[in-house]
Amino acid sequence: MKYVGRKICFVFALVVTSNLGFGQPNEITVRFIGNCGLYLTDGELNVYVDFPYKSGAFGYMEYDEAQLDSIKEDAIFIFTHKHGDHYSRKHTKRVLKAKNGEKFTPWNISKLEKRSETIPDFDFEAFKTKHRFSFNHYSYLITWHGKKIYLSGDTESAETIGKVDDMDWAFIPYWILYDAEENDIEIKAKMKALYHLYPQQKIEGEIPDDMVVLNVQNQLIRIPY
Repeated sequence: MKYVGRKICFVFALVVTSNLGFGQPNEITVRFIGNCGLYLTDGELNVYVDFPYKSGAFGYMEYDEAQLDSIKEDAIFIFTHKHGDHYSRKHTKRVLKAKNGEKFTPWNISKLEKRSETIPDFDFEAFKTKHRFSFNHYSYLITWHGKKIYLSGDTESAETIGKVDDMDWAFIPYWILYDAEENDIEIKAKMKALYHLYPQQKIEGEIPDDMVVLNVQNQLIRIPY
């Protein structure tokens, strides 16, 4: 299904997903923290993507520092790149000291590919993608309990995601929809989650059935397996 990006304008609307508990049997839950920051868990493994970041960096979403205290012990932290709205060296250092865990960035991402081999039902693939003003940016595909979850980060183009087949969920910034339409690229995902909006940036109009807009912090997405 093609999306006519020109018809999407950014005004007030709310799209809220379920807000019940985490880690129910046979499901992956994804909690939206802000920007591209996500917390994913199956009740056993805890994964944070592009979090912690610098709250409010570049005018993007702020968060209460209590979020840092709520981070799970021995989690995996994955970053697409090191811009402040995706990564905070200060906060990450603090969290790793207090909570342990493992940090993976584009500079050591090959270690996560090897680490994934030791995690049951968890596979990880990294794609080097372009992002202005960033020398090293990666997008990621996680296959977890057989579910394929694509994480775009800040990449500018839909070219890479257009080459990935049979995704269950694709987490993409809104400009990827524009690029996909303009270049006739199909995003082959059962569901899409639109993220990295500014705090006052809202979506008006009909939201397709296969899309969730992540514009309210702490929204949950459930992925049964």
